[in-house]
Amino acid sequence: QAQLVESGGGLVQAGGSLRLACAASGPTFSSYAMGWFRQAPGKERAFVTAISRSGGVRSYADSVKGRFTISRDNPKNTMYLQMNSLKPEDTAVYYCAASQKWSTNLHDYDYWGQGTQVTVSS
Repeated sequence: QAQLVESGGGLVQAGGSLRLACAASGPTFSSYAMGWFRQAPGKERAFVTAISRSGGVRSYADSVKGRFTISRDNPKNTMYLQMNSLKPEDTAVYYCAASQKWSTNLHDYDYWGQGTQVTVSS
């Protein structure tokens, strides 16, 4: 049932920051664990970070630890990804996704947004 829409992508210089948002439709946002995944051209979609239903548990891929922060605002049906100290290798299409259970596994996520492009220039 979840419908997800990402926003906030764009072009930024290396070392800069962006904040992505994922807006969910419907009244059941808080029923889902949420995650961010990314896919660069020619590469498989990869896990970036995930957050539990209430926001109490968070997990990050090693490549983004210390630089990215996931959060959610359940009353606003919105999830965020704060990205700091961006690197050219962070360039990818970023997708938000929803899972019926806590997971860091892409295959456990049932609903996906359309993606938003993040480009980091050197």
